[in-house]
Amino acid sequence: MKKMLIVLCLSSVLQAGAQKIAGSDMQLLKQTEDSLAVLCKKMIRDDNPSKRFEADSLFTRTLVRALRIPNSFWYNFDSVITVSQLYAPDSSFRIFTWQYQKDEDYFRQRGAIQMNTQDGSLKLIPLLDGSDFTATPTDSIRTGRNWIGAIYYGEILENTYNNQKYYTLFGYDDNNISSTKKWLEVLHFDEAGNPQFGGRFFDYKDDSLKAPQPAYRFCLEYKKDGRARMVYDAEMNMIIFDHLVSEANDQSKKFTLIPDGDYEGFKWTNGKWVHVNKIFDQQLEDGQAPMPEPLKDDAGNNNEQKLQQQSEKNRAKKKPKGQGF
Repeated sequence: MKKMLIVLCLSSVLQAGAQKIAGSDMQLLKQTEDSLAVLCKKMIRDDNPSKRFEADSLFTRTLVRALRIPNSFWYNFDSVITVSQLYAPDSSFRIFTWQYQKDEDYFRQRGAIQMNTQDGSLKLIPLLDGSDFTATPTDSIRTGRNWIGAIYYGEILENTYNNQKYYTLFGYDDNNISSTKKWLEVLHFDEAGNPQFGGRFFDYKDDSLKAPQPAYRFCLEYKKDGRARMVYDAEMNMIIFDHLVSEANDQSKKFTLIPDGDYEGFKWTNGKWVHVNKIFDQQLEDGQAPMPEPLKDDAGNNNEQKLQQQSEKNRAKKKPKGQGF
């Protein structure tokens, strides 16, 4: 219900804002959207990498021209389906993100933040993927110039602490041929209005989990096509994600991690996302004895078939609500 109200409210705000766009400008935006819709499909689906790159470059230039049209902030490019565009809940900005693939082992993201300006002029902040230039992408606060690339999905979460607004973003990255990544990124703007990605927003102190330190953003990396989920559950007011185990009995090998049917999460408390090690705890009635099926053999190795069966069983019983990849 809460999520539906947010969507309806945002839709109403966008409709009201669109009235600020002059009739001739609206027509120009619609025409440009048609061009963008063609380019966005080509830059994802064309078989030729050079053609994808060419379409990506042309898409970027065309989008910037469209956004220069006065009050373009209020125009939602609905038919540009391969590009994510998310509005902040307070309508202070929107963020565009998309992906470029050179080959099956090379994925990089593009992006831009469009600020909501009082006079309808364009304030656009490019996001440049700096993933190639760091071995530890969780180790620092970053700007748009060395952003850790991701396609943002779901909804932007807005929280306030000490009179500062913080926006939590859910990100998806195809990463490479072996693994996929999902990101939690906390964004805020400094006094000059510049975006700051990351910070000490993830707290593991009450858990046995040993998080990599320092952890300025959270990464869930797992086996390619492992279908791990990370979403916001409005009813629980929590971020929920799959607990992962290694098919090779080695948690350090991220490309072997798959969901086992349990869930972890984060709860916003005093300006931090506090880690919750286990979301669902099954309570047995008096006299009811547990009859567990072993998920490991006598040698301590994972039984993949049992893991899959248990995962499907748990998903059907307690699948968290929310939207996401």
